[in-house]
Amino acid sequence: MIIDLRELKIYDQDRIGIVGVNGVGKTTLLNLLSGRLKPDEGWVKVYTNYSFIAQLDPPECRTISTEMASKFKVAATWSETMSGGEKTRFKIAQSIGNSCPLIFADEPTSNVDLEGIELLENLLVKYPGALVLISHDRNFLDRLCNKIVEIENGQIKLYNGNYSDYSTQKALEREREQFEYLEYLKEKRRLEEAVCELQQKSHSVKKTPKRMGNSEARLHKRGRSQKAKATLDRARRSVESRLEHLQQKEKPFEQEVIKLTLSDSQRVSSKIIIEGTKLNKAFGAKVIFKEADFRIVNGSKTAIIGANGSGKSTLLKMIVAQEQGIRIAPAARIGYFSQDMSILDDCQTILANVMATSVYPENDARLLLSRLLFKREAVFKPVNLLSGGERVKVSFAKILLQGFNVLILDEPTNYLDLLSLQVVEAALQHYDGTLLFVSHDRRFISQVANQIMTIEDHRLKIFTGSYNEYLASRNQAPDNRLGSVADQIIILEHRLAELSGRISGTTKQDELETLDKEFYETVDELRRLKNLLETKR
Repeated sequence: MIIDLRELKIYDQDRIGIVGVNGVGKTTLLNLLSGRLKPDEGWVKVYTNYSFIAQLDPPECRTISTEMASKFKVAATWSETMSGGEKTRFKIAQSIGNSCPLIFADEPTSNVDLEGIELLENLLVKYPGALVLISHDRNFLDRLCNKIVEIENGQIKLYNGNYSDYSTQKALEREREQFEYLEYLKEKRRLEEAVCELQQKSHSVKKTPKRMGNSEARLHKRGRSQKAKATLDRARRSVESRLEHLQQKEKPFEQEVIKLTLSDSQRVSSKIIIEGTKLNKAFGAKVIFKEADFRIVNGSKTAIIGANGSGKSTLLKMIVAQEQGIRIAPAARIGYFSQDMSILDDCQTILANVMATSVYPENDARLLLSRLLFKREAVFKPVNLLSGGERVKVSFAKILLQGFNVLILDEPTNYLDLLSLQVVEAALQHYDGTLLFVSHDRRFISQVANQIMTIEDHRLKIFTGSYNEYLASRNQAPDNRLGSVADQIIILEHRLAELSGRISGTTKQDELETLDKEFYETVDELRRLKNLLETKR
């Protein structure tokens, strides 16, 4: 792994998000900047005390103040029995409680439920120091960051603004690269045609006849036609030199849209695909479901949301096992993605794993794998050599290519880099079967789901509509202005996420200008509401 960083300065008001594909070196960069890892060349100097929040490392101290424990809704004493989300909240509470002017955080939203993520956001927004973090949660990066550091091909590039600003700038860069590439092709073609034309004209000039004497030949060479030929040859060599020195532009990478359409034989005619009636589930004294009912209609894309431990993954396992009270349409073929990724054969290559069960041709499989950053010879890499994020991507590809008409996905976005996350989003948006999934990624939910299932008081409730519409439906009473403004802020933040995605996906100038205008109008309104919320507090 090579990281080439010429210079980076972190100031006291910086909120920097580090982004890049899996394995590119994000954690390595965080360790370099914090001084936990020494560079092979150059130097790093940290001028203040700092806290470092790692995913697996224990906290620096095993107790925090009662005040911080209350703010972060976590126990004041560290325990190995804490959930992943509780451990993260504990370590962040400790960092803020120590009043360190700088925090480094590696995936602080991992294993944290939606409520916990929003809690962390609200507390970190008020944190007065500098923050450098790695996160795959785009809303989290939008809310907290004022700068984005991108690692790509070992190079570091700094962008001003949050993640949505970064996405907009990347879209404009891609558009400029495409324009420059087309101009390069046009100029190259023009010069090549000019060389060919000058060469043809030069060849058409009459040569000295073979039977002509020496004196006559000298007179012929001095003639007007031969001078014209020499001029044409000089012009041709000049154009050839310009062609040789023409700055070459590489063709920008263009993402192909993946549409894996189900055949007629794979489709289900039943209106209700999965139904649960009077479900009861408990683990010892802990009740999960009590007389719970739900229905999943054909073609719906349902996101299950709820607090850690509320029973989201449990419900998925109950459906897959067809426990008592669960009814599944006879023609339904369920593909189940679990967090243990047990469907992979470690002894086989990536491509062999996928093609062993694929109902699609190898070209489609390799296209999907390429979009997930397994390009060319990389598909022949054995699965046992893959990282956690890479295994997630192969598992997802294997399930998607089996032609299942029902997909049940348990946290499919865990460990995915942002580029792969967008590929998974796009594939599921175009999936024309029935989808039921659990995720803590708010933008992923808003981009994919058209139904929201919540777990409340051991029962299941379904809201028909997008995640943004679900959030809007939760508006408090009109006279509670503080709650109303807070909800409006959430809605606008999700609107920014949608606009950012649309901006990244279009190359039409008129559409880009319209979206860009709405984006900045939304940013202004969001800033106004946040200021209003702060004054009311």
